[in-house]
Amino acid sequence: MASQLLSRATYFAGGIPSLRKLHRDSTTTNNHVAFVHTRPIAEGANLIWGRQLRPSLLLDNLSAKRETVRPTYAAASSSPAGGSDSAGEAKVTPAGFFEKYPALVTGFFFFMWYFLNVIFNILNKKIYNYFPYPYFVSVIHLLVGVVYCLISWVVGLPKRAPIDSTLLKLLIPVAFCHALGHVTSNVSFAAVAVSFTHTIKALEPFFNAAASQFILGQSIPITLWLSLAPVVIGVSIASLTELSFNWTGFISAMISNISFTYRSIYSKKAMTDMDSTNVYAYISIIALLFCIPPAVIVEGPQLLKFGFNDAIAKVGLTKFVSDLFWVGMFYHLYNQLATNTLERVAPLTHAVGNVLKRVFVIGFSIIVFGNKISTQTGIGTCIAIAGVALYSFIKAKMEEEKRQTKVA
Repeated sequence: MASQLLSRATYFAGGIPSLRKLHRDSTTTNNHVAFVHTRPIAEGANLIWGRQLRPSLLLDNLSAKRETVRPTYAAASSSPAGGSDSAGEAKVTPAGFFEKYPALVTGFFFFMWYFLNVIFNILNKKIYNYFPYPYFVSVIHLLVGVVYCLISWVVGLPKRAPIDSTLLKLLIPVAFCHALGHVTSNVSFAAVAVSFTHTIKALEPFFNAAASQFILGQSIPITLWLSLAPVVIGVSIASLTELSFNWTGFISAMISNISFTYRSIYSKKAMTDMDSTNVYAYISIIALLFCIPPAVIVEGPQLLKFGFNDAIAKVGLTKFVSDLFWVGMFYHLYNQLATNTLERVAPLTHAVGNVLKRVFVIGFSIIVFGNKISTQTGIGTCIAIAGVALYSFIKAKMEEEKRQTKVA
């Protein structure tokens, strides 16, 4: 069998040194050898041979006719039932686009993440200009996302992961903090300029560091604390000179920072083997249940009296409904895509991506809405963003060093 295999297809592009390690695969049916793809590599495909071949046999057949094998994905099963021929040749299909151009795919993910985030922030603010009810709009954001998740589960993309009472108890605090942070963010978006809310939310790393130091008892290096100084100074300068400043927007954004900080803390306690898509779906469902009561209590009477009627009178029923649907869809998709994007990259790239995202949102919101900002506000915002970039860079490097130490 070994000689038959060697005479039919061998792959020696650069002699014996170019061969990768051959692994044994237990799948051999009716004397047919199965080629199984393991993972793509730069110059070719990595194959598992159905039978371990001795080096001496390989050396004896170096004079055989050489045939260059292009990178392929071999069928995992090459039995007669699977359609293989009598000579033991495995069916092969071309490498997929995702495996052939990983950098291009990752770049596309980043672009869509930024694009959806910017569109969400712009559409969200436009809705508040004629329908200033952030509690209700927050419910719509989550409701559209939950419906999207339920439909995805029904069609099996992805398959719904089962959840038990233990995991549910762990996810409830995470979902509560997610709901509180989401609602207060929207209250801030409705009260002040989008650019100012995002400038205040640049303080989130400061709250994360404080929680890690004083709540979790983790030691934060002095370099991290020093890198946060520009963030605090920049936000302070921007707040003092912001033309759209009001206390409702400022305090709500600060509460959002604290809420998302606690969400991070509880998320670490709720680490699970469940995939991120299913985890985010369950968190969205639970968060929706937390958001409905305050929306009914705080804004319910006003909505029934004149809220809905005023909005419909200003833009029409069709635009009002479509705006609410699309803002909810963009909210869910950009959050889900952000998770999927960040899973593809290293911590440092993750950190840089978050900083650039905030820059994009602030810049586009100023252009689209024509918000007038003072020179001091612009300087303060730049200082704050630079501080976040410095903090993210240092923290990402520290996490990468820890990871390498554990691997070693």
